[in-house]
Amino acid sequence: MSNMYRVMAFFTCAFAVMALAGGLLPMAFIFFANTVLFVAVSFLNLSERMYIYIFGAYLTLFFVLFTYWSAFMMDTASSTQ
Repeated sequence: MSNMYRVMAFFTCAFAVMALAGGLLPMAFIFFANTVLFVAVSFLNLSERMYIYIFGAYLTLFFVLFTYWSAFMMDTASSTQ
């Protein structure tokens, strides 16, 4: 199960590099932070159940923050033409 966290770290690092190349610095820093988090968790040698719990908590936190950002922080008035 720890190998799956390393796979997620690889893909988040790839997304971070692409965001960095595209000039999206905040997105790149967020994905680099995700990469560090996934690599750190992958070396903890936890049980499979604990890895699933951590991933579930990660997804829940992402969903709540993404919903908050898209509902209250995004400026949709300027994006309409």
